[in-house]
Amino acid sequence: MIDLRLTQKIASLVASIILAGITSSAFAQSSPCKKTIYLSFDTGNMSAAQIVADILKRQNVQATFFLANEKTSRGDFALDDSWKAFWQDRLHEGHHFGSHTYDHVYFIKDGPNKEVLEKPQFGPKAGIAKLYSEASFCKEIRRVDLRFQELTGSPIQKIWRAPGGKTSPRLINMGNQCEYQHIGWNDAGFLGDELDSKVYPNQVLLERASKHLQDGDIAMAHLGIWSRKDPWAPAVLEQLIMNLKNRGFCFGTLPK
Repeated sequence: MIDLRLTQKIASLVASIILAGITSSAFAQSSPCKKTIYLSFDTGNMSAAQIVADILKRQNVQATFFLANEKTSRGDFALDDSWKAFWQDRLHEGHHFGSHTYDHVYFIKDGPNKEVLEKPQFGPKAGIAKLYSEASFCKEIRRVDLRFQELTGSPIQKIWRAPGGKTSPRLINMGNQCEYQHIGWNDAGFLGDELDSKVYPNQVLLERASKHLQDGDIAMAHLGIWSRKDPWAPAVLEQLIMNLKNRGFCFGTLPK
């Protein structure tokens, strides 16, 4: 025979648990944190791409990815069809995306006739410095947008980042004229994943970023880097996110 009083107690306990969960959720939603960090990732060699994606998903954190068609550690390129599912998944997770210039073109200096001298790192003109007009440079930024739409069906945000962070007022204005805002990073936001791991070991980078990042800072790392022997992710990334959460930070997407 079923004990009616026991059944009532169980029902009451279940209701209390459900109510507590609803109350907790409502409190969390009504009490947002008041400080924000903007995590951003440039493509790099993509060797840590899935590791980074898994950590962001596990920690329920959105970030902004700046994309270039860079050669990856598996021999293809970051905007090849072979990466289609990866970028689609990141889009569905709510991340944002910007252009890192399609051929990862490095600014060298302002040129004549309102042009800029840049050197593509990839593509058919890799390693050859060339002059870009406003129109040709805008095309270089937009190529990422067009390719991302081919891969995912959605455009990127109207933002871009110069490779190496190298710019001039003329170059920034070129981006503005084609309606793409340049997004760099704060000094404290340089997470150091491209530095020599013997000189800057992961623990040093973790402690520095955990301590010095402040409200509104834009942080920058890569989805894999050729030069670092001791990989920055996952060693630093997940613990850094947890440390920042413990300091009361949320994580936002760009543009602010």
